[in-house]
Amino acid sequence: MKLTQQQIDDFHDIGWIAIPDVFNPAEIEVMRNCFDDLFARARKLRTTQLSDGSYFVLAEGKDDIIVKRVVWAGGCQPELLKVGEDPRILEPALQLLGSDSADHLLNQAHFKRPGDGVRFDWHQDIIHRDRGPGTWQDLNGCGSYIQTALCVDDMTEENGPLMFVNGSSNWGRVDFGQHDYDEEYDSHIPEMFENEKIVTVTGRAGTLLLFGPYTAHASFENTSKTLRRVLINGYAYPGANHFVYPGEGSGRTLRLSK
Repeated sequence: MKLTQQQIDDFHDIGWIAIPDVFNPAEIEVMRNCFDDLFARARKLRTTQLSDGSYFVLAEGKDDIIVKRVVWAGGCQPELLKVGEDPRILEPALQLLGSDSADHLLNQAHFKRPGDGVRFDWHQDIIHRDRGPGTWQDLNGCGSYIQTALCVDDMTEENGPLMFVNGSSNWGRVDFGQHDYDEEYDSHIPEMFENEKIVTVTGRAGTLLLFGPYTAHASFENTSKTLRRVLINGYAYPGANHFVYPGEGSGRTLRLSK
């Protein structure tokens, strides 16, 4: 699935694009079943740990286990790993990277169940790619990384949707005072943000979002009565990453099949 020139221009101008109906309802249902199985496994594990090739990041909730994310979810759910190599995701990612191959760094299942409190405050993904001296190089001059988020459920205004700051991809790396994912967050909006540039993204299940490592984004608590789950796949320009990510097979090199 090739991007149009307009989509490429939009990506570079505002930092993200959304493509509806990339996967059909039958394919989404398969993914939902995988997410259900991951959640069932998490309830048995109870604590954060590596299991069957996937790294489960968990916390104790008031009534049930809180599943924050499953890193390299395809380790124990191969169907989700196949999604990460599907040309409908991989081809546009390669276009934006300007490469015929990419290192597949992330294949993550992100959960937001009603009332579980899972949230991600304002940040740029570069803070998770560049972890210090020797871990990351920008080799293509555009950040060398593409993040994708596939909606496994409808994303609504109430169930913890992604929010982007248009144009933030052109800021370079900025310190928002953010913290590690597993710490408490301050939900303030950084002073540098212009409110009119903050966009809340909604979309049907099957919608694909693509954004770069400098694009400022956040998602807050699910206050609805519906699930909000997304499958995240992240792709690095070959040779940019020098950090070892958890999960069996993480960091594999992907190319489009001829």
